[in-house]
Amino acid sequence: MTSSVFYALSQHSPELPLDYDSRIEVLGRELGRLQREVHDAGIPVVVLFEGWEAAGKGTAINSLLLALDPRGFKVHTIQRPTKEERLHPHLWRFWQKLPESGNIAIFDRSWYDKLFDPERNSGRGEAVSDVLSFERTLTESGVLLLKFFLHISKKDQARRFKKLRADPSTEWRVDKHDLKQNRQYDAWLETMGLAIEATQFSAAPWRIISAGSRRHVVLTVFESMVAALGAALARKVSTPSEAAPLERVTSGPSPLEAADLSRQVEREAYTSQLKALQARLRELEHRIYRERVGVAIAFEGWDAAGKGGCIRRLVSGLDPRGYEVIPVAAPSDIERKHHYLRRFWIRMPKAGHIGIFDRSWYGRVLVERVEHFCTREAWMRAYTEISDMERAVSNARTVVLKFWLQVDQEEQLRRFTARENTPEKKYKITQEDWRNRERWGDYEAAVKDMLLLTSTRDAPWTVVAANDKLSARLTVLETVAEGIEEGLRRHG
Repeated sequence: MTSSVFYALSQHSPELPLDYDSRIEVLGRELGRLQREVHDAGIPVVVLFEGWEAAGKGTAINSLLLALDPRGFKVHTIQRPTKEERLHPHLWRFWQKLPESGNIAIFDRSWYDKLFDPERNSGRGEAVSDVLSFERTLTESGVLLLKFFLHISKKDQARRFKKLRADPSTEWRVDKHDLKQNRQYDAWLETMGLAIEATQFSAAPWRIISAGSRRHVVLTVFESMVAALGAALARKVSTPSEAAPLERVTSGPSPLEAADLSRQVEREAYTSQLKALQARLRELEHRIYRERVGVAIAFEGWDAAGKGGCIRRLVSGLDPRGYEVIPVAAPSDIERKHHYLRRFWIRMPKAGHIGIFDRSWYGRVLVERVEHFCTREAWMRAYTEISDMERAVSNARTVVLKFWLQVDQEEQLRRFTARENTPEKKYKITQEDWRNRERWGDYEAAVKDMLLLTSTRDAPWTVVAANDKLSARLTVLETVAEGIEEGLRRHG
């Protein structure tokens, strides 16, 4: 596919209809109508324009925008990543630019920047896997994703560069990177073809357009957009959230049963070990900064299991400039208009820093599953989506560590009662905590599924026996230290 399809397009001179202008006018009105319906239906739309330099992406985008209501779209022009963006996983900056439900995001270049450039596509297998997982996550959650590639021959590109450089008002549009692409045209052709072939799937197929004629490009884009928006609206069926079954979807023992809740640590031993671990972590914080390795730590567990206490001991010896604690509550109204993973992607730590999530992206397969805040299809799909995200973050030189703090029901009751009877701690206990306790069996089933389905080599779960708070804190700190040391060996 790599060269043959492009070659055929280069030899093809498409014929334009005689009534081109009237057809564009009709299609433009239809696009405006469909945009309004897509907005009312809450369908997010992402449109990528990729292709050769000087192929006419800007012209095609501008023609499309003239047919749309400017209140419902945003255009993102993607340049080479900034210094700040290079400190984050590759997909981080694109998650920030995804549209709210019902809006359209148009990308002038996109997350294919690494895959298309023959000089930047090192680690190709990981990059392809990350892009495919990202696009499948979007399309399976209801995002309409359209991908256009504008193709021209080497000769046509050189001719267009010459014309642009001859005009003082447009010569700035051609830089040394553009000219280098033309000199290395064959290498780019091969790399682009391989990337397109590897990322072609039914929910988001590539539409390769012969860009020798501007009018042909515009007509093809308009026709494709009208067809895709109409099909998306036809597929959109509003159904109430179904009552997700509460029985387990996995079977057999889980790591919960292996937690030794009787384990205890004496106060004197705890104090000395805690100091040693905090000193060790302080040195590791300096090392990850020097070697630009990120660390993402997720804490989950039963109410009153001691997550806050573990986090306080974890960070007490660290430089506050090198870490951030991210408390996770129910999503805001704005966050609900985006994919549920977006608010976590954009808070992932940059290279050399530590991000600590007090509760995390696992809410989708825990509280949202148990409380029927999403459909069975959505939380079942989330196991794969979450693992894909964690793999992409890990591929970007970030250590991913996940803790489940396990206590038994008797210990939880003792802590609930103590909180209610202690004025300075009473704020920590709510009616929701008591209500959740009544559904212990439902949550336990969800936890067991979560641990079995999302513990991977890139992001393993650690179940912490937390009946004894001192023992739990030491386990967490030691596991974090060991995880960072292993990550430095792997990434540093």
